Amino acid sequence: MADTFASPRMRSWLFAPGDSEKKMGKAIASHADIALIDLEDSVSPENKSAARLMVCEQISAAANRGRLWVRINPVSTADCIADLAAIMPSRPGGVLLPKAEGASDITRLHHYLTALEAANGIPPGRTAVAALVTETAAAMFRTGDYAGTYPGRERLVAMSWGAEDLSAALGAREQRGPDGEYSHTYEMARSLCLLGAAAAGVAAIETVQPEFRDLDALAARAQRVRAQGFAGMLAIHPAQVDPINAAFTPSAEELAHARAVVQAFADHPGAGVVALDGAMLDRPHLALAQRLLAEAGEK
Repeated sequence: MADTFASPRMRSWLFAPGDSEKKMGKAIASHADIALIDLEDSVSPENKSAARLMVCEQISAAANRGRLWVRINPVSTADCIADLAAIMPSRPGGVLLPKAEGASDITRLHHYLTALEAANGIPPGRTAVAALVTETAAAMFRTGDYAGTYPGRERLVAMSWGAEDLSAALGAREQRGPDGEYSHTYEMARSLCLLGAAAAGVAAIETVQPEFRDLDALAARAQRVRAQGFAGMLAIHPAQVDPINAAFTPSAEELAHARAVVQAFADHPGAGVVALDGAMLDRPHLALAQRLLAEAGEK
């Protein structure tokens, strides 16, 4: 992949509707790692044409386009082509593909992007891709497909999941139980996304929390899914960004422990197991510590 953007951090992805200059401006000015301009669900069919022009103007005027991404319409629709043709001259950092149903959708999007990059003087492969991989029933069976070798594979940097579109596809009137937690089908969608992303070697991104005023619940959920292996979370309101960033940023204590784990193994070359603070640690603990330090920018 030639001349790629430096990959931005992916802790927080803040949605903003592409037909609102005010909301787009707030998202771009926010502390979100990625400002995610939406041309799909939050824009009505009659407003999509005008929204495409507004999105292109907003991105073109921005200083750091690498963190400005666009959620386009599904690759199976004519709106997808219209979205890409309108926004690619502005050189967004990436696109989020909704309702992805496997590697073939990534390949199809890759071919569109390759043609439009050439037409707009953009180095080939420079536009990254993230995919929403559980929004249809068929998509649920294909979350492992993204790990294979196929055209466009090198563009894929993240996978996320969604409950709203999936519930609509299922005709389900309920997503959560009396305790407020997702029911089995949606927990399975979350797990399949996490496993698929791990298999593909890309970031797993947690879905939105619609209750945007309950920041304590948001912080608790973000911390919980980070502990499970997610690298970031989607947001629908600027107030959600700081709690998400905090939850997905390693603490000083975590980093100190990770350094101690790495040092303990360095002090015992060739050891499969070492003792640290009264606990026995094996090689998977070392791998986790090294990964945490790498994510924090430490060697």
